[in-house]
This record gives sequence, structure tokens and C-alpha cells, in this order.
Amino acid sequence: MRKISWRNRLHVWILFGSLISMASCLPTVETEQVFYSNDFSDLDLAGFENGRLFIFQNDTIAGYFHNEEVAVNLQNIPSHNYLKVTIEVLVHDSWDGNPDDGIGGPDFWYMGYDGTEVFRTTFSNSPCVSTYCLFQSYPNDYFRQNVPKSGAIRTNLPGLCIFGASPNYTTTYQVSKLIEHSNPKVRIYMGGELKATNSPDPICDESWSIGKIEVVAIQTN
Repeated sequence: MRKISWRNRLHVWILFGSLISMASCLPTVETEQVFYSNDFSDLDLAGFENGRLFIFQNDTIAGYFHNEEVAVNLQNIPSHNYLKVTIEVLVHDSWDGNPDDGIGGPDFWYMGYDGTEVFRTTFSNSPCVSTYCLFQSYPNDYFRQNVPKSGAIRTNLPGLCIFGASPNYTTTYQVSKLIEHSNPKVRIYMGGELKATNSPDPICDESWSIGKIEVVAIQTN
């Protein structure tokens, strides 16, 4: 059996000690509180900028939007140093994802807080076969090449307008981001930057809606 030299043993103990020290420095959650949760079933748009509601598949949701920015302003947030923001996004009709042709894409969706963008991605409702596929970036930031509907939580809803009679043309995603934040108020915003220059009715060609927004206030030590 090969013996381990004292130098190698020393290196192992130093590494082991460093790992223990790093683990002891990691933050732990002291409190976690759902501060805000809105699925719009109560028709509540308090604090919203550019908010509006409509009925889709017998459900009240916020939207629908095209090249617009929507924001919700929240105040009196309990003590925290992180916020976890989760947004349920419904992507309607002919989103084209990544292709940068200046005509039909790229089709961006973004979110941020207090003027700081934290996520920018693309979605695609395109069919995907060996000879034709318009890739999207989600669940990653732009630019990544993922197949359409990657990371979706629901894909079997009909479209809203141009594909309103066709199944699988509304896709639902749950976008969740953890952000460092400690102020007692926050402005959370989200928006679309869509290209549909070849369409006589761009908002009918592609749009998006919000099914739910949830904000969790987290305090770590």
C-alpha cells in the first residue's frame, strides 16, 4: 500500500479546513415571508403601472401586452436583504424567439427592479422539426439556443388572436429570480420588445400576459 507523505496529508487538512471555513461563512435564511401575491382573481391592480385585465380560458389575468412595460410598486416590505420574484408569463401566438432578421425577431421579454434589468430572454411558439425551428433562449438569458417551449410549465393552451383557434399557441412559463435588495419599497417591472414588422396587426400577431406575481422577502444572517 502506498503511503501518503506528510506534505500531502498537510495539503488535505488545509483543503478540508478551508471547506469547513467556507461552509460556515455561507448565509442561512432567518426569515422568509410571502409579502405580495396576486393572481388577479380579485381584480386587484393596486400599485400597477399600465395594468389592465382580461379573461383568457375562463381565468382573469393581466394583459394582454405587446411592446409595453408593466410595473408594480410595492411598499412597506418587511426587513430583508433578498427578494425572490416569481412571475407567471403567458406567451401568445407567433413568438419567433432568437432569429435576428429585423422582421420577425428577436422577440424579447425582460424583467427588472428599480431601474436594474436582471433578466432578458426570448420565447418561441414555433413548431420545431428537422427542417425548420425558431430557437429561443429561455430558460437562459439571451443569447442561448434552446428548442421552443423549453422550461414551460404549460404548453397546451390555444392562441389568443391570430392563432386563437389553434392549440399549443399559448405557452406558460414561471420566471423566478433572486435579487439582492434591502429597501422597504421596490418597483418591479417587465416588458416585451417584439418584432412583427411584416404583420398588419402586430399585437394580434404576438402578445404576452401575466398570470401571477409573487414576491418573497428573505432575511439571511
